Amino acid sequence: MAKKKNAPVQVQALPAGYVPTLKKVYKEEIVPALMKQFSYSSVMQVPRLVKITINEGVGDGVQDKKLVEEAAEELSLIAGQKAVITKSRKDISNFKLRKGMTVGTKVTLRGVKMYEFLEKLIRVSLPRIRDFNGISGKLDGRGNYSLGLKEQIIFPEIDMDKNPKIHGLEITFVTTADSDEEAHALLKEFGLPFKKNQ
Repeated sequence: MAKKKNAPVQVQALPAGYVPTLKKVYKEEIVPALMKQFSYSSVMQVPRLVKITINEGVGDGVQDKKLVEEAAEELSLIAGQKAVITKSRKDISNFKLRKGMTVGTKVTLRGVKMYEFLEKLIRVSLPRIRDFNGISGKLDGRGNYSLGLKEQIIFPEIDMDKNPKIHGLEITFVTTADSDEEAHALLKEFGLPFKKNQ
């Protein structure tokens, strides 16, 4: 029987009471380590990861809406949550862009799915980058970190045999940290492989 082309992406349900490994690590190891490092007087002062947003711009999507839909399906597989299609907010004549045109796709992860994605990113996907020697440690000045990836094919869910179009991704980690130093320490404790000199 032929497979339907636009079948919805199946997202696996997690068992009740499931706690992701990195959430346990945060409570049992990261919180005490950061309290000691920054001399916090209360557990509530320890920065935490609030959400992870993944954005994928599809420049050719202005001419072909189908490309954006395919990118959204891929991103849904990568994130384990349905991605939404983003539209342009204003007219930009240089890019032949009109307000309301589809330009990309994004997903925002919180809670269990956020921790699951973070673990997969650190332990599976980043080590698959060719000649990988760590990620840049530059944050945005407000305790948030954006990581740009040139290819989505580093994620195991992407099937190269289907010859996908190569897209870049931007992954943003939003934390409650008051400073870049605290956010950097938090993300490093989670296992993000920053370059050794940063």
